[in-house]
Amino acid sequence: MYDFIIAGSGLSGAVFARQMLDQGRSCLILERRPHIGGNIYTEEVSGIQVHRYGAHIFHTNDSRVWEYVNRFAEFNRFTNSPVANYHDELYNLPFNMNTFYEMWGVRTPEEAKAKIEEQRRSHYSEHPKNLEEQAINLVGTDIYEKLIKGYTEKQWGRPCTELPAFIIRRLPVRFTYDNNYFNARYQGIPVGGYTRMIENMLQGAEIRLGTDYLEDREYWDSQAKHVFYTGAIDAFYSESLGPLEFRSLRFETEVLNEQNHQGNAVINYTDAETPYTRIIEHKHFEQLNGQLTEPDPQSGPKTVITREYSVPWEPGMEAYYPVNDARNKDLYDRYRALAERESKVLFGGRLGLYRYMDMDVAVSEALKLAEKF
Repeated sequence: MYDFIIAGSGLSGAVFARQMLDQGRSCLILERRPHIGGNIYTEEVSGIQVHRYGAHIFHTNDSRVWEYVNRFAEFNRFTNSPVANYHDELYNLPFNMNTFYEMWGVRTPEEAKAKIEEQRRSHYSEHPKNLEEQAINLVGTDIYEKLIKGYTEKQWGRPCTELPAFIIRRLPVRFTYDNNYFNARYQGIPVGGYTRMIENMLQGAEIRLGTDYLEDREYWDSQAKHVFYTGAIDAFYSESLGPLEFRSLRFETEVLNEQNHQGNAVINYTDAETPYTRIIEHKHFEQLNGQLTEPDPQSGPKTVITREYSVPWEPGMEAYYPVNDARNKDLYDRYRALAERESKVLFGGRLGLYRYMDMDVAVSEALKLAEKF
């Protein structure tokens, strides 16, 4: 009899397990994939740590969370400074003075503010009915058309005029020449990859890979006093109230005989015609002191890139992004009401709570759940 079965070995499950293990409780980790780490799993390809499920950059302003993850990994000081490619025009992100200079040739904050205000005013909607109207209210037409519209429609698989306005409550606009996307006090990526960090978190736990808790739930429930479940909440209830909606991702990863393919870790493709949303070049995540690290100079130049496509989620695919419209929010609230009546099971993680969470929030939420327990 285990004290806890942890269904899922992603960041939320690993943090919760670590907290239970540190209290002397026994934990069995059940992971349906053939590896630990969930969506932050990294693996070495040609000497480069590849983010198998998309780019993950740890960033936070929470010193407690930062100190916690540094118990399990040494972090480099990677600063995320993505670039947007719109029909081969390149713009710095987030929207800042570099972006405005590239777009309009303006050089001062006052000139940039005046340009944005002119475009906002000419298309302002008193009560924005959709994402398009909301975005134009915030940043005007040029930024919306070139850097938001195509990317967002690819990401969600529907026109911006059919997406709710509340998806974009605010857009980061900086009137400084600063390309630091997150602008967080603490930022970096674990040296040696995230998988090593998760391994360190799970020291002392029993782990079973390729094992789906839901496929034999009655048996696994009999083997533990408590369950921490990080899978999809609707799947836990066999979609008895109906399925929650997600977006998924498809990845094309390629090893290239080049030293440096695109000069940046992340380039977003914001036009509608390019089928993928971004290209990731993984070796840039491993920069130390701003320099590319070459893992094995004897093997010749190598780099690994991944093209990322946003696709509709179907059963059997990984669920990445909850679709937070009114219908899905109402449905989740009904599932949550069922979950609150569970005496043995705690729900956590992005799928269990049906909300997108940055990694620092996932850590913080798992710590809070562990403390509450």
